[in-house]
Amino acid sequence: MKTITLTLKKFSSIALEFEELIPDTVYNWSKEDFENYQVPIGNTRFPLTNYFDIEVEGDAEGPEDVKMILDGDMSRVKYIGYRMTAGEIIVNGDADLQAGAEMIGGSLKINGNAESYVGREMRGGSIEVMGNVREYCGTSYIGEWRGMSGGVIKVHGNAGKQLADCMSGGEIYIGGSCDILAGIHMTKGYIEIGGDVTRWPGGQMKNGTIVIKGKLSSLLEGFENEGIFVDPDIEGKQLTGKYIKYKGDIGVNGKGSLWLNAEKNRNLL
Repeated sequence: MKTITLTLKKFSSIALEFEELIPDTVYNWSKEDFENYQVPIGNTRFPLTNYFDIEVEGDAEGPEDVKMILDGDMSRVKYIGYRMTAGEIIVNGDADLQAGAEMIGGSLKINGNAESYVGREMRGGSIEVMGNVREYCGTSYIGEWRGMSGGVIKVHGNAGKQLADCMSGGEIYIGGSCDILAGIHMTKGYIEIGGDVTRWPGGQMKNGTIVIKGKLSSLLEGFENEGIFVDPDIEGKQLTGKYIKYKGDIGVNGKGSLWLNAEKNRNLL
């Protein structure tokens, strides 16, 4: 097992880009290799050692044997875990844009908050965020129609708008509340939101499942009430209590399932 620890010693107001620093590419790097590496910052590159103290311990036969630990405020470090296929990355602080974007395998844990586009177009692996995420978690990128298609994202805090836009597979769990348009354009997959949702989940969804355990402020008209179920088993996930099941979005001939906590959404009965 190889453990690579990068400890922040100088904060950059211009974002550092870490797409090259994943277990897939650095599993056979020595400490000297890291010290010689120049990290992209804007339109140029600077020595990684300008910003981080570096420790490398152990050996790895492949990326699956690598644990990378990023200690400090990474709120100006983008693309952490970008396209990684194996190994483990732990961020002991906040993370900037595109954490876990296009991820294929391995695990990424952020012990803080994360900016927009966490898990963008993710295909596999797992992401866990102990704090909040901003908008477009698990979505497609601007102008694209392929969002998250596999893997698991777990957020212990809140999520911003358009969670899982164009999602076509995988699972997302939000412990807190969520802003507007969760699951918009969804075609497959599973979303579970533990807190309240602002408005309009499942807009133009064609398939997939959304579960809301908190209160929903506004439901789109394109969902048909299919009744109340007690302790429903939804895709092998056992819920406790009464849930209202809706089918939609009928505006696009959708057959998706939207489940709402009946006790917290009595106004919709």
